Amino acid sequence: MDYRELFDTFKENTISGRYITLEHILPLLKKHSTTGLVKEIGQSVKGKPLLAYYKGHGKTKILLWSQMHGNESTATKALFDVFNVLDSGSELAARLLADYTFCFVPMLNPDGAKAYTRENANTVDLNRDFHNLSQPESRALTELFEQFEPDYCYNLHDQRTIFGAGNTGKPATISFLSPAYNHNRDMNITREKAVHIILAMNSTLQALIPGQVGRFDDSFNINCVGDNFQFRGVPTILIEAGHYPEDYQREQTRFYFFVALLSGFERIHENDIVNNAIEEYLNIPQNMTPFFDFVYRNVRINYDGIDKITNFAAQFKEELVGNSVQFNAYVSQIGDLENNFGHFELDAKGAVFTNDGQNFPEIGQKANFNLGNDVKIVNGLKKM
Repeated sequence: MDYRELFDTFKENTISGRYITLEHILPLLKKHSTTGLVKEIGQSVKGKPLLAYYKGHGKTKILLWSQMHGNESTATKALFDVFNVLDSGSELAARLLADYTFCFVPMLNPDGAKAYTRENANTVDLNRDFHNLSQPESRALTELFEQFEPDYCYNLHDQRTIFGAGNTGKPATISFLSPAYNHNRDMNITREKAVHIILAMNSTLQALIPGQVGRFDDSFNINCVGDNFQFRGVPTILIEAGHYPEDYQREQTRFYFFVALLSGFERIHENDIVNNAIEEYLNIPQNMTPFFDFVYRNVRINYDGIDKITNFAAQFKEELVGNSVQFNAYVSQIGDLENNFGHFELDAKGAVFTNDGQNFPEIGQKANFNLGNDVKIVNGLKKM
């Protein structure tokens, strides 16, 4: 399958970037409601509709949800790309619709999406609320899960740019997890079904982004939705969208997410058995956090009258200004950084740090400074 051609043909071009709200997707859901069913499954803390989109008539039922964390929108974009494929009338669409009944929740936390925050309007992390069910959004998804009775669940998220695929120096552009169902992290048939789907997705992605797929730690937490649903006996796959070089708007990562979803559906359709599946799954590098957005090495500073050579790092903060997300870089760590990587790295080769008369960086300081007389850094980047 030519995933790039498929994506370029069916990408939903009306949504892009990081800031995706309910207002952005309502017209799209209205469009798709002519060929599928859009149903309100509850309301958010602030009374916004929680909407599910049903599509297909197959025996195997798949429940997928995105933007449980309001500032994690990559999967939402990829879902609408998939919706366009399902509406295309193609042979692929016909097969998927015959095999599966899909229930998509493209935005579980519309209040958090509007505010561009991880939490809901009550400042609760919904992914830590699936035991207490204290929030209307958590209750709505749980009730949908119980009514729909899915055969598979997909829990769709974004992860920060700090994550790498192990300590290889490559970013974890996509990460997977088959969540644990108990504290011993045992494998049972439910987890193994999720593992088989992950292996198919990983195999496809390795041909496109070799070495840039990670595996999340599987510590058990019954409050987390994936662990909870896996505990209930439904194979659940966590997919996390991560960093691709220079892709802070996550439009390239969006493509790889799209590929992961479709290749996973193909795996369920084919129902292949993978020998040594658990061993292969555990060979996917576990996510580590060696990355910063910016690393500056061999910088000369003067602190308390003492000259020294040091390294320091800066990290973007995603800050909502009006209706757009701005990436503002701040100094986040100073020191050795021997085992760290930067998505952008600069070797100062002993050039002197200056910033408005100050000769050393400070944690939390905006990443605007000079290195010697020739290099000016503005918002983390070398000004050309």
